[in-house]
Amino acid sequence: MTEQINEKLSTPKSLEAMKRFAEQYAKRTGTYFCAEPSVTAVVIEGLAKHKDDLGSPLCPCRHYEDKEAEVKDAFWNCPCIPMRERKECHCMLFLTPDNDFAGDQQTIEMEVLEEARKSMV
Repeated sequence: MTEQINEKLSTPKSLEAMKRFAEQYAKRTGTYFCAEPSVTAVVIEGLAKHKDDLGSPLCPCRHYEDKEAEVKDAFWNCPCIPMRERKECHCMLFLTPDNDFAGDQQTIEMEVLEEARKSMV
Protein backbone atom coordinates (compact mmCIF):
# COMPACT_ATOMS: atom_id res chain seq x y z
CA MET A 1 0.00 0.00 0.00
CA THR A 2 2.79 2.45 0.83
CA GLU A 3 4.35 1.95 -2.62
CA GLN A 4 1.01 2.72 -4.29
CA ILE A 5 0.67 5.94 -2.29
CA ASN A 6 4.24 6.97 -3.08
CA GLU A 7 3.60 6.47 -6.81
CA LYS A 8 0.80 9.05 -6.64
CA LEU A 9 3.00 11.72 -5.06
CA SER A 10 6.21 13.44 -5.99
CA THR A 11 9.55 12.63 -4.44
CA PRO A 12 10.68 14.84 -1.56
CA LYS A 13 13.58 16.07 -3.71
CA SER A 14 11.30 17.25 -6.52
CA LEU A 15 8.82 18.78 -4.09
CA GLU A 16 11.59 20.80 -2.45
CA ALA A 17 12.96 21.84 -5.85
CA MET A 18 9.55 23.03 -7.06
CA LYS A 19 8.92 24.84 -3.77
CA ARG A 20 12.22 26.74 -4.15
CA PHE A 21 11.52 27.44 -7.84
CA ALA A 22 8.02 28.79 -7.14
CA GLU A 23 9.20 31.03 -4.31
CA GLN A 24 12.11 32.42 -6.33
CA TYR A 25 9.99 32.94 -9.43
CA ALA A 26 7.25 34.75 -7.48
CA LYS A 27 9.80 37.10 -5.95
CA ARG A 28 11.57 37.70 -9.26
CA THR A 29 8.33 38.49 -11.12
CA GLY A 30 6.51 40.43 -8.39
CA THR A 31 3.72 37.87 -8.27
CA TYR A 32 2.07 36.24 -5.26
CA PHE A 33 0.65 32.87 -4.38
CA CYS A 34 -3.07 32.32 -4.12
CA ALA A 35 -4.71 33.57 -0.92
CA GLU A 36 -5.77 29.96 -0.30
CA PRO A 37 -2.50 28.12 0.49
CA SER A 38 -3.94 24.71 -0.42
CA VAL A 39 -4.25 25.86 -4.05
CA THR A 40 -0.56 26.75 -4.11
CA ALA A 41 0.35 23.47 -2.42
CA VAL A 42 -1.59 21.29 -4.86
CA VAL A 43 -0.09 23.07 -7.87
CA ILE A 44 3.47 22.75 -6.53
CA GLU A 45 2.87 19.05 -5.85
CA GLY A 46 1.56 18.62 -9.40
CA LEU A 47 4.61 20.34 -10.87
CA ALA A 48 6.90 18.16 -8.76
CA LYS A 49 5.08 14.98 -9.81
CA HIS A 50 5.39 15.92 -13.48
CA LYS A 51 9.08 16.67 -12.91
CA ASP A 52 9.49 13.15 -11.52
CA ASP A 53 7.40 11.42 -14.18
CA LEU A 54 8.24 13.48 -17.26
CA GLY A 55 11.53 15.17 -16.41
CA SER A 56 9.93 18.61 -16.63
CA PRO A 57 7.44 20.63 -14.55
CA LEU A 58 4.57 20.49 -17.04
CA CYS A 59 1.55 22.57 -15.98
CA PRO A 60 -0.58 20.24 -13.82
CA CYS A 61 -3.81 22.14 -14.38
CA ARG A 62 -4.38 21.24 -18.01
CA HIS A 63 -5.45 18.10 -19.85
CA TYR A 64 -2.98 16.68 -22.36
CA GLU A 65 -3.49 13.98 -24.96
CA ASP A 66 0.28 13.34 -24.99
CA LYS A 67 2.22 14.69 -22.01
CA GLU A 68 5.60 13.69 -23.43
CA ALA A 69 4.94 15.66 -26.62
CA GLU A 70 3.84 18.66 -24.57
CA VAL A 71 7.05 18.54 -22.53
CA LYS A 72 9.08 18.57 -25.76
CA ASP A 73 7.04 21.47 -27.13
CA ALA A 74 7.78 23.34 -23.85
CA PHE A 75 4.81 25.72 -24.20
CA TRP A 76 3.17 24.49 -20.97
CA ASN A 77 6.35 23.80 -19.00
CA CYS A 78 6.30 26.02 -15.93
CA PRO A 79 6.62 28.91 -16.19
CA CYS A 80 4.49 28.54 -19.30
CA ILE A 81 4.53 30.93 -22.24
CA PRO A 82 1.35 32.82 -21.12
CA MET A 83 2.97 33.40 -17.72
CA ARG A 84 6.29 34.53 -19.15
CA GLU A 85 4.71 36.78 -21.78
CA ARG A 86 1.63 38.20 -20.02
CA LYS A 87 1.82 37.09 -16.35
CA GLU A 88 -1.26 34.89 -16.87
CA CYS A 89 -1.09 31.78 -14.70
CA HIS A 90 -3.87 29.30 -15.43
CA CYS A 91 -3.00 27.38 -12.23
CA MET A 92 -3.29 30.44 -9.98
CA LEU A 93 0.22 29.80 -8.68
CA PHE A 94 1.69 33.15 -9.76
CA LEU A 95 -0.85 35.95 -9.41
CA THR A 96 -0.40 39.66 -9.96
CA PRO A 97 -1.24 41.86 -6.96
CA ASP A 98 -4.41 43.14 -8.64
CA ASN A 99 -5.85 39.63 -8.98
CA ASP A 100 -8.80 39.05 -6.62
CA PHE A 101 -7.36 35.67 -5.61
CA ALA A 102 -3.81 36.89 -4.91
CA GLY A 103 -2.57 36.59 -1.38
CA ASP A 104 0.37 38.44 0.10
CA GLN A 105 2.79 35.52 0.27
CA GLN A 106 5.70 34.60 -1.97
CA THR A 107 6.73 31.69 0.22
CA ILE A 108 4.99 28.56 1.43
CA GLU A 109 5.85 26.40 4.40
CA MET A 110 6.77 22.77 3.82
CA GLU A 111 4.13 21.83 6.40
CA VAL A 112 1.42 23.29 4.16
CA LEU A 113 2.74 21.27 1.23
CA GLU A 114 2.82 18.09 3.32
CA GLU A 115 -0.74 18.67 4.53
CA ALA A 116 -1.99 19.04 0.95
CA ARG A 117 -0.15 15.87 -0.05
CA LYS A 118 -1.99 13.92 2.66
CA SER A 119 -5.30 14.93 1.10
CA MET A 120 -4.18 13.68 -2.32
CA VAL A 121 -3.76 10.00 -1.43
